[in-house]
This record gives sequence, C-alpha cells and structure tokens, in this order.
Amino acid sequence: MADVSPGDVHPGLGVLGPVTAWDADGNTIALKGPRHRSVLARLIVARGRVVPVAHLVDDLWDDPPADPVGALRTFVAALRRALEPDRSPRTPARLLVTEGPGYALRVPTDAVDAWWFERAVADAAKLPPEEATVRLDEALGRWRGPAYAEFAEQPWARGDSRRLTELRLHVVELRAEALMSLGEADRAAADLRAHGAEHPWRENAWRLLALALYRTGRQADALEVLRGARTLLADQLGIDPGPGLRALEEDILQQAEHLGRGDRPAWAGRPGQAGRRVRGEHLAGDGGGAARQGNRLARADDGARTAASTRAGDGARTAASTRAGDGARTAASTRAGDGARTAASTRAGDGARTAAPTQADHSARTADLAQSDRHPPTDRTARPGAAPAPASPAGRVWEQVAAAYDRTVAPDARARLESTTGLLRNLAVTGGSGLLAAREHRVAAVAAAEELGDPELTARVIGAYDVPAIWTRLDDPEQAAQVVAAAERTLTALTALSSTAHGHAAIPAAHEADRARLLATIALESRGTRLARGPQAARRAEEIARRLDDPALLAFALNAGFMQAFDRTGLAPRRDGIGAELVALSARHGLSTFETLGHLVRLQARSALGDFTTADHHAVAADDLAVRHERPLVGVFTRWYAALRLDITGRAPATEVEAAYRDAAALLGGAGMPGLAHGLLPLALLCLRLRRTLPLDFDDHTDWGPYAPWVRPLHLLDRGRRSEAADALHATPEPPRDLLQEALWCLTAQAAVALGDRRTMARAHAALAPAANELAGAGSGLLTLGPVAGYLELCSG
Repeated sequence: MADVSPGDVHPGLGVLGPVTAWDADGNTIALKGPRHRSVLARLIVARGRVVPVAHLVDDLWDDPPADPVGALRTFVAALRRALEPDRSPRTPARLLVTEGPGYALRVPTDAVDAWWFERAVADAAKLPPEEATVRLDEALGRWRGPAYAEFAEQPWARGDSRRLTELRLHVVELRAEALMSLGEADRAAADLRAHGAEHPWRENAWRLLALALYRTGRQADALEVLRGARTLLADQLGIDPGPGLRALEEDILQQAEHLGRGDRPAWAGRPGQAGRRVRGEHLAGDGGGAARQGNRLARADDGARTAASTRAGDGARTAASTRAGDGARTAASTRAGDGARTAASTRAGDGARTAAPTQADHSARTADLAQSDRHPPTDRTARPGAAPAPASPAGRVWEQVAAAYDRTVAPDARARLESTTGLLRNLAVTGGSGLLAAREHRVAAVAAAEELGDPELTARVIGAYDVPAIWTRLDDPEQAAQVVAAAERTLTALTALSSTAHGHAAIPAAHEADRARLLATIALESRGTRLARGPQAARRAEEIARRLDDPALLAFALNAGFMQAFDRTGLAPRRDGIGAELVALSARHGLSTFETLGHLVRLQARSALGDFTTADHHAVAADDLAVRHERPLVGVFTRWYAALRLDITGRAPATEVEAAYRDAAALLGGAGMPGLAHGLLPLALLCLRLRRTLPLDFDDHTDWGPYAPWVRPLHLLDRGRRSEAADALHATPEPPRDLLQEALWCLTAQAAVALGDRRTMARAHAALAPAANELAGAGSGLLTLGPVAGYLELCSG
C-alpha cells in the first residue's frame, strides 16, 4: 500500500455494505457491473497483496467465458478509469497496479472503510470513555449494510465478511461498556436490548444488558433478562449459561458492591470488563473476559447455524429451494468443515431431534397445514344420517363448550359480540376461507356494536381484532375504509365519554388501552396510502402502549408502526429495528403470532439490505413457530422467500427459478390474500427476466393486477411500440408507499432510461437515492430487481 502517499488525493472504497467507491468530494463513483465490483472487493480482501490472475478467474466465475483473462483485463481497465479519472493515457496506474502474476490494490489505510473501522476500534480502546464513545459511534456509522453485501457468501469474501461482522458486534458491546462507565446505563440498555434480540447466542450481550438495567435501578428487569437467556440457551441449544451470566445473576441477587449501581464505574477500554468481580478478577473458565466466554456460540450467531446452504466443497450454495431432483439437499446444510454438526444443535438428551428444523422441512410442513386447512378430514366411521363424532379431544371440548355457551348466554347478550371477535381473530390466522370469512364478519360485528350505542363495547370489538399483518397492500380497501371510519367515530365518542365521566382527572388505563387499539387499527387499515393520519395514529398508539407497559398492546402498536414505515424509500433499517423489538418482546411474553410477525419483518428487512444469512435464520424461525402454533399462512411467505433466495444467487437457470416462483404462487390460490396474490407472479417473472436480460415474453392479456401502470411502459417497449410506451410512462403515478415501492420506481427508471426521458429519470433518481444500499424489491421477501445503486447509475448517465 506504499505506492500512494498519505497526502495524495485518493478515492474512498467501501465494503461495509454494498461494494462502492467515492471520489474526493464524497460522490459515488460508477463502478459499472457486479463483475467490476467483485474484482475490487477481491483485491480489498487481499489487503495490498498481489492476487494472481488465475486466482481472480477462479473466484469470479464458476463457468468462465471463452477468454476469461481478456474479460478480467477489461474489468481492471474500467476500474482504473473510474478510480483514477485524471490519469494521463499510457501513464502507469497508481492504485490498481499490475505486479508479477496478477493485480494489487495500493491505497492508504484510511481509503477503505473496513480498514479505517479496524484502526478506529483499536484506537478507541486507548481513549478515555468520553472520546471512546464518540470514536465508536463514528466507527459504527461507517456501516451501510452487511460487509461485502452481495459478495458476502462468496468463498473468497466469507472469512473477511464474518470477521468484520464479529468485530462490529464486539464494538456494539464495547460502546455499551463505555456508556455505562459514563453513567449512561439507560442509553446502553436501549441499544443492547435490540442487539441481544438480534444476536441471541451472544451471552456477553445479555450480560451487559442485565448489568445496564441493574445500574438504572431495574433489578427485576435485569434478573428477567438473565433468566430469559438461561431459558433460551436451554430450550434451543440444551446448554447452561456460561460463568459470566451465572456470576452476574448471583451478584445481582446479593446486590454486590462491585456492580457499581448508580455510579460511574471505571472504563477499562476492553470488552467484557464491566460488572466483573473485584475479588478473583477473572471468573473460573473466563480466560480473558466475557467477549470470549460470551461468544462461545459465535459460530451459531454469525451464520453457521442459519438456513444458508453451502455449495459442496466451497460453502457457496444458498438456502434457496433445492433444485429439481435435488431433494436430498436441505436448506440448512452445514458449512464445509463443520462435520456432522447440524444447522441447529440437538438438545442434550434429545438424540436425533434437532432444535430447529430446516427451512425445507418447515416449508413442507406448513404447506401440508395449508392444504389440510382447505380440505379438512372427514369422519369415515360415522353412520349415514348421524351427526359425525368429533375427530379429536379438541373437537369434543369445542362442541361441549359451544353447546354450553348457547344454553347459558342469551342470544342478544353483548358478551356474544366480544366472544365473536375473539373467534374471528383466531379464524383469520388459519388462512384460506377462514381469513375471508373473518374479514367479512368483522365488519358485521363492528356494525352491530355501533348499533348498540356503547362506545366502550365498540372499542373493544374493533380493537380485539389484533391480527398481525405483514403485507402492505390491503386485501379489501372498501372493508378497510369502513373499519377506519368506525374506529374514528368510536375514538371521538370514547374521548367524549372519558371527559364527561372523569373531567380533568386522569383517564382510566382501560380507556387509554382502548384508544391505543383504535389508533393502531386506524394505522393498520390505512396502510399503503399517503394520508397523514396513518403515521400519526401509529405513533400515538405506540406512545400509549409504552406508557401503559402493556406487551400485547405494544406488539399491536409496533405492527401498526411497521405498516406506516414506508413514507419514503430506503427505510429497511427502521423496519428491521421494529422487527427486532417485536421478536424480543413477543418471545419474552409468549405472544407467538407477533413473534412470528417479527421474524417475517426481519426476513424482509435483511433481504432488502442484502443480508441473506440473517434472513435465512428468520425464515427458519418463522416456519418453526408456524408449525408449532398451526399458522399455515406463514408458509406462503417463506416459500416465496425460498424462490427469491434461489433467484438472487444467479446460479440456477432461469427456468428453474421461474418454476420455484410458480410453485410459490400456487400457495396463494386459496390463501385468502388477494392484495398479495393479484399480479404478483407475473411481476416476479418480469423482475427475473429484466435482471437476466432475457426476452420479456408476456402477452397482451397478462393480468398485472395493481402493478400494471409501472409495467406497461416496459411491456410496450418490448413490443416495439415506443410512442405508446412514452405516453404510458408519462401517465405512470408515484408508487404506493409499500414494500414494493423501490421495485416499482426501478421499473419506472428503466423505462425512462430506455426512452431518454430525463425528467422522469431525475424523479426516479431522487426517489431512489435514500435506498442506494438496498436491493430493489427484496424488502418484500418475495422478488428483486437487483441493487438500487445500478438504477441510480443508469439515471445519472
């Protein structure tokens, strides 16, 4: 790296997220296609060492072209022009140099964000806590997504990607210790809760969270965290907590003085030191701090136990659906070198029963559940003309309770309305005709409650339907509008009732909870619109839920907040945070449906950010919960995700990927989700063909559903009808604020570039700029058009 002196002007290079480059003014440098970025990333991994041409060819292609060396030289020449635009012709390159048998990158340490990050972390450990916190914040701020993003699972990048990821997790914990040393344990606790939920196998994260809570005077919460971690480790892995967690629990129970409750303990500048015993210094078996003992399960945390399958021999095969005829490969294969260890360690004494079935197993089981939901078994032993006997103990109990209810509860009793709402909520999550029936009868139940003129009852009937929602397009906008109108009327009536009954006194918690549920309902049923009321209602519902400290209410409000987290593109990180809180909150309080929702939210968000290793983990977790709690609709989303996963690798033939999408679409037929199903399959196939520059090959009768306005210009261009395409493009509206808005903007951008419509190109560029580090459409967990950065480059040309 000595060929460029520190004083020289040089470009910045980034791998803490999608691979990119910036000029001296911070503007993004166009690096052309993925091969160019992969060459640059491969040379960054080498850290200034020469990479022979033969190695680069092997790393770039599974199936090399006719002249791979010539193609490689073309990529290198283009990179040199991009990185050194002012270099005179025939002047030797200074940054990407030819040396011996290959190429090397000669840039200073601060030119590459990952190298700067490593040095910043090392420097922070030597600084006082005030300065260390600033330095660590700056270091964490350099991350734009998963390290090496689209190349993270390539064999040549995997080691460096995982090392950097592990270092980032270490920095989050180191920063928390610095904050605690400054007496800011409350800030540390807020960050650590999401960190622990995202990386549940890091014992040091739980230890620090418990310590931070203890130092804020929340001893009971601290013990709950430690006991929750103990349960998680025992249930999922069949192991006991390490000595750090065990010792901290004992110290909290004894209120040990060295824990520094309420004071500012000394900053050690090293991980794992906060809250350590003064006597004996190191705990038995610690061997140098909780960073090591707390990360005994780092392999599990960094992706070894996720659903990402690995290609035999080099570990690059993904967790997508297995190819046709390759049924023996599961979606949770172990990494090469892991031997017989499975993707989910078996619990002690459980024998061959694994703690987390593979995604492929779950998909099959949830598909079976979906089929059984649509075709319930019949009693073949019943006598002709006789009522069929209940097929199970649950069926017998149901009949007995239903009969008792009918005998004892008057037909016009208001209790029937509230009982009905509870049934509708459970009916909705069964999918199929159950979901359709639940929506229809819900509107009738609300209307019946309003007829009785009791706003408190109406509020309970509306708010009790807290069915988790993951898709941002409404299934029945007319029904949703009726529910929103009823909720607004009831909210007004409830507010008036509270004012009359209580005057200036505090509003009862029950009324506050009812108001929060009404607000959350308004936000959920307003999703995908541009109305200001939706986000406002979501924020207010969350504020009330947090103040009341009601976990189920907060989960409902977070769902509403998720549905309103689309006011612009590029908000996957915000939604990921919502998903992380949902998972942690719901797991802690036994809210299985919202825990499943949280995993699906994170699956979507991590897909948008190109972090498919983490997304795989959440797909498996969601499927596992779906099987245990009989939630067949979950399998619809994870089956689509498996098709996306197969698509994103780029290795499977297009015909195989299309078959996977068609298989996933088949599950939508009876799922009762028209807002999801209508037009989705042709849109997914269009995205696949556009990314792979294949003929579009759609006829004029293709039903594009709600996506037609954004597809039509490209379809007309494909048919050679350029004038009509230009007219269609001018008529294209802004995409709705939902999970596919980045994809629809990219379709608009591609049509505008093809037509030379610079005004529309500028609009698309402005709309997509916040999502520069995301994969267009992948935030849906269903399909993708590839990196948004590529469309930004097209629009800038």
